[in-house]
Amino acid sequence: MGEANPSVLVIDDDPEFRDSVVRLLRTVGLDARQFSSVPDFLEADPPDGPTCLVLDVRMPGRSGLDLQSELVAANRQVPIIFITAYADVPMTVQAMKGGAIEFLTKPFRDQDLLDAIDAGLTRDRARRESDRVVAAIRRRLDTLSPRETEVMLHVVTGRLNKQIANDIGIAESTVKVHRTNLMRKMKARSVPELTRMADCLNIKLQQLQNF
Repeated sequence: MGEANPSVLVIDDDPEFRDSVVRLLRTVGLDARQFSSVPDFLEADPPDGPTCLVLDVRMPGRSGLDLQSELVAANRQVPIIFITAYADVPMTVQAMKGGAIEFLTKPFRDQDLLDAIDAGLTRDRARRESDRVVAAIRRRLDTLSPRETEVMLHVVTGRLNKQIANDIGIAESTVKVHRTNLMRKMKARSVPELTRMADCLNIKLQQLQNF
């Protein structure tokens, strides 16, 4: 099955603005959902595919910047395009430091919004693909025995079989067997490829260093 269609989520307390953005997005074939407030958005189920937010900065209750902070705290990495009628420098700086794709001041050109959305969806596609790759490598890592994992940690630091055998106190022939098995389980065709996999799981591998 292919990846779900991309979605653009429009969060703004102005219904006319929301409707106009949704109509624009549908003219270029994008699925769009609209919300009148931050709580409405948070209560909805997230889309399955690549996602981008078009978010008003100033709204009654929780603001767009509040939502950005909440998403960052929850490690929900959703690209955000901020929209506002009243921008100031501190607000813009806060939004961009928080990882916003763009900060557009009303009125803006339709193409500027579409370009920002395209950049946001491209970023989210790349993040999702990276997450899939990391998850697959993590599943392979979990199939290794404790000894195979230990040998892997030495292999990716450039240690030779003889050195690994001396380091962990086993026969070199046993190291070779573990090395062959772990390379097969990790689906690594070379040590450089195995090292790249280790880099993807840097945090977890560091945790596994303490045997």
